[in-house]
Amino acid sequence: MALPPSSFFLLLFLSVGSSLLSSAAKLGEGCSANQDCDAGLRCDGCDGDLGVCVRIRPYEPRSKVRIRHYPFSIRNLGLWVGWFRFRANLGLECAQGKDLPFNKYSWLTTHNSFADAGAHSATGATLITFTNQHDNITSQLNNGVRGLMLDMYDFRNDIWLCHSTAVYQQPAINVLKEIETFLAANPSEVITIFIEDYVKSPSGLSKVFNASGLMKYWFPVDQMPKNGSDWPLLSKMIDQNHRLLVFTSVASKEASEGIAYEWNYVVENQYGDEGMTPGSCPSRAESSPMSTTLKSLVLMNYFRTNPSASSACHNNSAPLLDMLKTCHGLSANRWANFIAVDFYMKGDAPEAADVANGHMVCGCDNIAYCKASGKV
Repeated sequence: MALPPSSFFLLLFLSVGSSLLSSAAKLGEGCSANQDCDAGLRCDGCDGDLGVCVRIRPYEPRSKVRIRHYPFSIRNLGLWVGWFRFRANLGLECAQGKDLPFNKYSWLTTHNSFADAGAHSATGATLITFTNQHDNITSQLNNGVRGLMLDMYDFRNDIWLCHSTAVYQQPAINVLKEIETFLAANPSEVITIFIEDYVKSPSGLSKVFNASGLMKYWFPVDQMPKNGSDWPLLSKMIDQNHRLLVFTSVASKEASEGIAYEWNYVVENQYGDEGMTPGSCPSRAESSPMSTTLKSLVLMNYFRTNPSASSACHNNSAPLLDMLKTCHGLSANRWANFIAVDFYMKGDAPEAADVANGHMVCGCDNIAYCKASGKV
């Protein structure tokens, strides 16, 4: 039986009114504190600007991802219009995701991952160097970071983390054990470590990795693909427990210690201010040109020479997405597998990984638009 007109309008009013009165702000909407935002979001603003709700972590590209749903409301009207335009332009839903080789995914990566604002030197000295992140390694991993950049040096007959020789921060084994704890507790996760390697002691890196308990997750260097061929399926790497990739900046250690020399497998753009020019994506000196397809992994740096949370807040938003697209075009139309930033919690750095994964996993502009599937 049809509803009386008065009942219909009452239901419509209640439906719209409940959306309008909802206290949880959606992605991209204004906020003043984290508790203002919907689940999975946090409030972030730059230099006194009005805060907006941004994602805490990237979408898991292999998980069941449904098309994002926004309840109808006046404040969500723009999102609804954009969605219908998206559907009209595309003509159909984005494709279902599928199991892919490791080099067909993108991972949020932190530059100088160990240099967090709350760190103290284990030497007892005051840390006088720059910081690059807000939180420690465990927190980064829990927030979806899957690439870590660590600087390692010889110090006190051990291997220590340090951004420069001004002040040594802590023994590297402390952070490596954090990583081991995370991998043990999360048996379907894969982590990549990029080492800026200043270790001169014989087998110094091998010894510290062995002592950390990480070798059981080690991806063997002799199984890494050569000449730009695809890596194994991510699911196969997980099944075989090859869930830790480690790259060094010292070429000789691939033969002497079985640690992969990064630029045998990775192309990487210039870091620092020189790598942030709009419309440009030059390779760093050690790397092959970005367009070289004989290396199957792409690392994109996007951070200032002198880091600050304020500049990162602005850079880790639209400029980061613009550089992602620029480097895609200049890297033989390959999306970055690793997106390295400072202060990943400022701005919306997870969005860059979501955009790259959307293109690689299902051909969408964002992984959030991928058609739901039991296993991506």
